[in-house]
Amino acid sequence: MKTQRVLTGITTSGTPHLGNYVGAIRPTVRASRLASVESFYFLADYHALIKVTDPVRVQRSTLEIAATWLACGLDPEQVTFYRQSDVPEIPELTWLLTCVAGKGLLNRAHAYKASVDKNTAAGTDPDAGVSAGLFMYPVLMAADILMFNAHEVPVGRDQVQHIEMARDIAASFNHLYGEHFTLPEAAIEAHVATLPGLDGRKMSKSYDNTIALFVPRQQLRKLIQGIVTDSRAPGEPKDTTGSALFQLYQAFASAEETAAFTQAYADGIAWGDAKQQLFERLDQEIAPMRAIYDQLIQDPTQIERTLRRGAEKARAIATPFAARLRHAVGLRALDSVAAPVRPAKVAKLASPSVKQYRESDGRFYFKLVDGSGQTLLQSQGFDSPRQAAKAVSQLREHGTAALPALAHQVVTSATPEALEAALATWMAPA
Repeated sequence: MKTQRVLTGITTSGTPHLGNYVGAIRPTVRASRLASVESFYFLADYHALIKVTDPVRVQRSTLEIAATWLACGLDPEQVTFYRQSDVPEIPELTWLLTCVAGKGLLNRAHAYKASVDKNTAAGTDPDAGVSAGLFMYPVLMAADILMFNAHEVPVGRDQVQHIEMARDIAASFNHLYGEHFTLPEAAIEAHVATLPGLDGRKMSKSYDNTIALFVPRQQLRKLIQGIVTDSRAPGEPKDTTGSALFQLYQAFASAEETAAFTQAYADGIAWGDAKQQLFERLDQEIAPMRAIYDQLIQDPTQIERTLRRGAEKARAIATPFAARLRHAVGLRALDSVAAPVRPAKVAKLASPSVKQYRESDGRFYFKLVDGSGQTLLQSQGFDSPRQAAKAVSQLREHGTAALPALAHQVVTSATPEALEAALATWMAPA
């Protein structure tokens, strides 16, 4: 019996590379086979439009990523595999969520803040080049997740904030219109592999140092031969630490194979021989999938049919749920009878609280949230937990009177009256 819903999406803005495969595609395909998990996998083509303006690239990337997932073993009969733009209820839900999402919450999104900070440092308009799509990205992501009431969303640490924002937005909607959404959790893999690229830095399209996953065999060999190594000669012992060659090999090899490769390093293997071993090990795993991928790429009609069937499965859930949400917010037939609002819900709300946490930037934060989970006050980052705790203590002791002293450390997104009431309740003895 499937008791857990897990949702994963990948933006259709590029060609999958080895880093994508090891860090995301391979582990999610394995997870899709768990008997207790109901899996949703989607191609995030709406998200691609935020940063890609070439329609041919978006279409090609959608084809390549769909073919990649299928070639790597994703079974569309066992999961719900769909293209985001084939589910019109998702953008509709995005608007419903937009109407309850606080602008202050969106102001704190990492991608938006990074763009503003970059513009500010350059002395230009803080919002120069920032589209509404970039600003609203967290709401669209929340709609992706909440449409299917996913319990878990596997993400990298840099995406955890978006899951927290989805929870905040869902809680606001639930508070206003009743319990409709499951509050999702971020599922962070403890040992997600990050592969080095051709130049030793993290493999990334932005560094132009990637190895495409299904590049032809001879081109794969050529790319591996071009991986940067040091000047140690054959016979001279080599260090596995920091070696891009070794890290790539380890990501594909068994424990026994890795131990043998480690010994070869200690014995002074020539770099050319090490690269050949890496090529053979990668090609051993990739070649069977590459053959399937090449067949799929030549038959886009087959992939299109697969995605259409997946969209039908997705909409079998999304269509009735969207109808329920429309009714909840008042988008109803005029001859229908409105259900009475039950104020008892309000009585069950939790009290305001302060949450302290550490972000992916390594800094320490806190926020004051009301009973529905809506953020009323958000701190800036502190260098240590002690500094953050000291600011919280000031709020606890002095309430709104502490705000002038904390003016450069906190941002409020509530009216003065609402903030004062929430702080007073929080400060009151239990």
